[in-house]
Amino acid sequence: MNKKMQRGCLWLILCGCFWLMVGCSTTHSRVAKRSAVQPLKTEGYTVQVGVFSRQDFAARMESKLLKQHLDAYYFRDYSAMYRVRFGNYRSRIDAEKAAQQLRQKGIISEFRIIAPSSYPTSLFVEGGDARREQIVNTARSYLGVPYRWGGTSAAEGIDCSGLTLLAYRSTGVELPRISREQYAAGRPVDVPRRGDLVFFTSPRSSDVSHVGVYLGNGEFIHAPRTGKSVRIDNMTTGAYAARYVGARSYL
Repeated sequence: MNKKMQRGCLWLILCGCFWLMVGCSTTHSRVAKRSAVQPLKTEGYTVQVGVFSRQDFAARMESKLLKQHLDAYYFRDYSAMYRVRFGNYRSRIDAEKAAQQLRQKGIISEFRIIAPSSYPTSLFVEGGDARREQIVNTARSYLGVPYRWGGTSAAEGIDCSGLTLLAYRSTGVELPRISREQYAAGRPVDVPRRGDLVFFTSPRSSDVSHVGVYLGNGEFIHAPRTGKSVRIDNMTTGAYAARYVGARSYL
């Protein structure tokens, strides 16, 4: 291999490392033009397997379910309790069947089927303060969880769009998985409200590559990048102010 080819390979490797360090931008290409906001899906039937007063107990149960290759997650509810759930089934029968199989294996003891009707179903309406607090509480429950690209759990790590996906899932709203698609799916708002999502470009392009949950007073909670953990930052100054591209509402 000649020196010119060696330099080319080294450049490709360095570029790949850079994008892994940026954060949630690796799979997020330029934002597609939006003709209209499409209604989001709501969760199907889920299985609740525990309600805990301690976050570490909830995280332990979540990890146990993840080892069974289940789509498990937990969130903090209005009463500061941590609820652990898994699945997104099309029918109650399917959800009960999955739960019974876990109980027969001794993985869970009691469970409760959560029907779609348990969630508020009107997505694009004014108000919805209770759901906004639920979104914020859920996002806060992941403070300190390490960043992991593609992650959606406290046990294995979480990325920026994984955090927002889980925060909204706790209210029954199913967001797209990656930040650019979340940006395209929301309703534009000039001034974000508590619980709305705020979006940012990557450091070297105009692509949407990062997202967080707006808390109010210029603060947002997010999973920054590799080597960092979920934290709260101010978006009105510094790099985040320069990279801010807009806010979206889903309520």
